[in-house]
Amino acid sequence: MYKKILIPIFAIVFVACNNSSNKETETTADTSNKTTTEDTTHNMTAMTTSVPELPAVPDGARVFFKNLKNNETVSSPVKVKMGVDKMKVDTTGPVVAASGHFHIFIDAEDSLASGVIVPKDSTHLHYGKAQTEADVPLTPGKHKLTLQFADGLHRSYGSRLATTINVNVKK
Repeated sequence: MYKKILIPIFAIVFVACNNSSNKETETTADTSNKTTTEDTTHNMTAMTTSVPELPAVPDGARVFFKNLKNNETVSSPVKVKMGVDKMKVDTTGPVVAASGHFHIFIDAEDSLASGVIVPKDSTHLHYGKAQTEADVPLTPGKHKLTLQFADGLHRSYGSRLATTINVNVKK
């Protein structure tokens, strides 16, 4: 007797669940198609928006540490004065020819390839407000400091606008 009652109940539940999941699948499929269409449209818009080329580096342009010499012994925080010749120090934002801003790399690479975006982390310090001085806290010991100039979008000007020194931070 229980079999006669349970079998139809299971059949009804199975059919009801199956129909429900089909509707959900259809809804999900419709949503996926809409999302895909929207994403495709968004990507097409992004592809048609042009990113300005990296400006050329003027002949004779260079960056330098104004107040630090290679292998100098210093105290922490290290006062770093940054300089650039033949370029203008500017804030981040629009790309302007012959301008950019400073980055200091701590115990990292000697420079980034031209056009590579400078990472934002504890070893790559950004000075996008047109700063030309910074107090950099360093632990006692030897450290490598690289000064890298980049455009308004944080794209490196490459090794032509980078310089590296070593400092010894005393206890």
